[in-house]
Parts: sequence; structure tokens; C-alpha cells
Amino acid sequence: MILAQLPRFHFSVFAKSPFSLSSSHFNFINPKPPVTAVRTLFQFAPKSSLAAVEPIPLPVSDASDLDDAPVEISLDKLFIPPETDISGDNPASLTTRILKGSNIVLSKYARDAQVVQADYVKSSVRTEDCPADGLPEFALVGRSNVGKSSLLNSLVRRKRLALTSKKPGKTQCINHFRINDNWYLVDLPGYGFASAPHELKLDWNKFTKDYFLNRSTLVSVFLLVDASIPPKQIDLDYASWLGQNQVPMTMVFTKCDKRKKKKNGGKKPEENIKEFQDLIQGFFETTPPWIMTSSVTNQGRDEILLHMAQLRNYWLKH
Repeated sequence: MILAQLPRFHFSVFAKSPFSLSSSHFNFINPKPPVTAVRTLFQFAPKSSLAAVEPIPLPVSDASDLDDAPVEISLDKLFIPPETDISGDNPASLTTRILKGSNIVLSKYARDAQVVQADYVKSSVRTEDCPADGLPEFALVGRSNVGKSSLLNSLVRRKRLALTSKKPGKTQCINHFRINDNWYLVDLPGYGFASAPHELKLDWNKFTKDYFLNRSTLVSVFLLVDASIPPKQIDLDYASWLGQNQVPMTMVFTKCDKRKKKKNGGKKPEENIKEFQDLIQGFFETTPPWIMTSSVTNQGRDEILLHMAQLRNYWLKH
């Protein structure tokens, strides 16, 4: 179904949706029924017709940083873009079509992915003040200090395109960066920073929510989650709200280079990622796309750009 104005990707509705957005944060209050008016152009793909026998081992972007076997994923957990047929692929050939360190299958739309130009355009505090040129955009959002600005800088290979700070909560506006003069990366305020003034947290969530629901040129939200620590409830709540409100989402697991020692009780990034996915499994009808990243090693950089390219090119065509 094509929305009014410009087309927009929407992946899937909740299988369960016990979450809502309060005036100040995402939490488990005021349960709502699932959204029934499905606004869908780009849904999570149905389960593959291939027999889901053995999990497919997926190589990760920078194997030298990891001391474990490759990530494994079953066929029914893959994200298969529209107009992408995997029915004739055996597990061995299918592995070559999956982005490293992710569950995302490459499609024919994965082209023109490289960043050759990146420019800061403007900062806005209202959705209506954002650029009105109709170009497709991808929004980065995550808990404060998750490494959002560092990831943005890594994507464009510019150290200070997005200001990084040792003080979380630096981003307080909707910041637009024009890429290659034909699409946008959008840096959104971090959530969950306890030291931010209460009135600022209210304003941030208000205009961020409005942006998610009313920005017609938004192709997908990239939700950043820290893979170096166990899942945080606020990240689970945020993911669930995006799904309940039919906002297209890709999960980006950051800080995958950090290898905490078992003897100190720390879990490896792969373990935290699996736990997070297990916890949200009941929230969605099908598995959202996800990618492992590190701004230190640039793991996942090319994979994110390829994923954005195939989403963007499909969006532009439809």
C-alpha cells in the first residue's frame, strides 16, 4: 500500500505489542492492541521455502578481531528484501549472498553504496523544519553513549562530521547530513541519559516521536544497541515501540570489538546479541534486519552502506 505523498518502507507489525510511549520515556505502561492498519511497502519477508535444517555460518567483517567461530543463523531468521528469490540457493551459495556479521540477504538493489561526499545541512527541533527536498533518509538513534556519532563518522570516513563527546546527550536536535547530494543520514538525540534535564528529555522524545511517525521521506530507522553489555530494558522498549507503530527498523549492534573476559563475568558481544534477539523474538512476527559493527575496527561499515543502498534504491523505484 502506498502512503500519501512519498513511499515509505514498513517492515512488520508486532506479534505482541504490550508497550507504549509515555510522555517522557519508553516503558511498560498503558498496553495497546496491535496496530491493525498495516502501512506496508517493505515487510519482513515470509519464511523461506527452503528446508531449515542446519544453521548457516555467517562470516563476520573482521574475523581477525574475533576468537570464536562465525555467527550462525537459521534460514527463518534471515531478512530477505523484496524481489529477492533464494528458493534456488543451497546453504553454501546462500552464505555468499548474506552480508557479513548480519542476517541480511543482498538484493539486486545493493548498488551505489559508497560515500563520496558528506555535508552537514541543518539541525531542527521540529519535523516540519527538516529539509523539504524529498530526498530519502536514514535515521540513527540509540541510547546515549552507544557510539552513534562515532558510527556516523565511520560511515562517511570523516572524524568530526558528527561531533563526538565524552559527555553523553550532546545531540539535542534532528541533525541532517546530505550524502552524495542524493540522500541523508540523520543523527537523532540519544535517549536514556539520566543527567539530562527533565524538560529536555520530554522535548527530545516529543519531537523524535513526531519525526518517526510523520516524516514521509524516512526510509528506515537504524536502532543502535551496545553489544558489549547485556540487553538494556530501555533498548527493548524502544525497539518494541518502533515495531508497534510500524516504523521500519534495522538493529545495529555497536562495540562488537570489545571482548570482555569470562572470568570477570563479562559476556562476548555475540552472546549479548543473541540474548537481545531472544528477548525481542516475541515482539515481532519475523526477525528484523540486524548488523554487527565496531567504529574502532570499521566492522560492519560496508555492510551498513550496502543495506542502506538496497533499501534506498528500492524505495526510490517504488
